[in-house]
Parts: sequence; C-alpha cells; structure tokens
Amino acid sequence: MDWVWTWSGESFGYFDGEDLWTYDGRHVGKRNGDEIYGSKGQYLGEVMNGNRLITNNAKSSYRSYSFSPYVNRAGYARYANYAGYAMYAGHSDFPNPDAL
Repeated sequence: MDWVWTWSGESFGYFDGEDLWTYDGRHVGKRNGDEIYGSKGQYLGEVMNGNRLITNNAKSSYRSYSFSPYVNRAGYARYANYAGYAMYAGHSDFPNPDAL
C-alpha cells in the first residue's frame, strides 16, 4: 500500500497496485500511468511528487475505460495531514475523499 495525500495536504487514502482506495475503504479510482480515472471513466486527477494528488483542469474532458468498483474494505485510521503545496496555474486540488 502506498499512501497518498491531496495537493493541499489532506490524507486521502492509498494505492493497492493500480487501484485507488479512500482511507475509509472505498474503491474510487484506477491509475493509468500517472493519471487517475473514476469508475465511470472520468478523469479525476494525477499523481505528482510521488504521493500527492492534483487535478489538471485542462484534462477534465479526458476519459478512460469504466470499471466496477470492488466491494468496500475495512477502513484505516487516516494518516496525519501534511502542509499543502502552492497550487500550479491551471490545476485544482484533487477531490476530497468524502466527495467521491
């Protein structure tokens, strides 16, 4: 498991292989290279700096294959939040885990 945080520093969840899971055990995305797509094939964002999630607004129309999310898993205690990074122009923070 590789834990990840949003660009603003909020603990999001983790990758198990190519699958993105929220800290509370929901399967919300799949990684395709550095890009992450939701279950309906919609672009959610990407991984930058190894463990940070960010959304490139110019890629909002990107699509990939859809998938059926796996059944929920047992949740984990959230890791501590980190300090956020300055936002890049044309980008926004990755969606909050509770919004997905």
